Amino acid sequence: MVELLEQREQILDPMRPEPFVIQRVGRESYDTFTVELAPRDPYRTFDFAPGQFNMLYAFGVGEIPISISGDPSHPERLVHTTRAVGTVTNAMSNLKVGDEIGVRGPFGNEWPVNQASGHDVVLVAGGIGLAPLRPALYQVLRHRERYGKVVLLYGTRSPEDILFRSELERWRARFDLEVYITVDYADSKWHSNVGVVTKLIPKAPFDPLHTVAMICGPEVMMRFTAIELQKRGVSNDNIYVSMERNMKCAVGFCGHCQFGPVFICKDGPIFTYQQVQSWVTRWVV
Repeated sequence: MVELLEQREQILDPMRPEPFVIQRVGRESYDTFTVELAPRDPYRTFDFAPGQFNMLYAFGVGEIPISISGDPSHPERLVHTTRAVGTVTNAMSNLKVGDEIGVRGPFGNEWPVNQASGHDVVLVAGGIGLAPLRPALYQVLRHRERYGKVVLLYGTRSPEDILFRSELERWRARFDLEVYITVDYADSKWHSNVGVVTKLIPKAPFDPLHTVAMICGPEVMMRFTAIELQKRGVSNDNIYVSMERNMKCAVGFCGHCQFGPVFICKDGPIFTYQQVQSWVTRWVV
């Protein structure tokens, strides 16, 4: 009984990491990897909504926020995809199957998958931004009959940076999903679109008056993507962006992620472009 109470206290305390065991480590590109985690307790599930994030703690190194990139219909598996670019993520990339990592979460709000029912859905991803959008696409495809056209626009730096290659091929083979991929820099083996992802928007098949758009990527990419969607006629309150930045505590205590009048971790990370437009277009000096 004492052990069960301790486990419950651990789950309810948002500041206390829960140990998870690494089940698989997969390499997505030369600097990007995916880890699949499972709780110590085999009966414990980890329910989450598309768009939410966790705080992952590499023991003895540090903690960082990372979006969940797995399938919400499989709460027994916790999947995160990230780039090895700092102390914590580099330490995580060296972990092996059977190692443990601390998990706090899930935190944040979710992509408007349910609100998009009856509309066309456009997902625009830049680079690693495909990972946070993947759970939303999983959910949309699981209930495909609820939506109109579904379009995925994905841009990366080069063909070597493309994530989830086998999955993208399966998605491209579907008749009920439009997938467009572009790269900034092509090599001799690349025979598809070249250029920034915003160039794909004019050719994408969707009804702008009945479209919900979800965008994730570098902030400058999201800003110009929103502008191009506006040009097509999509309203600001139907354009959603993920504003993950500077999050440290995930519960609004530290203030690191304050963005204008909001806290990204507590009020987001998903916002309508209407909510954040005046802040993402403001120069800070």
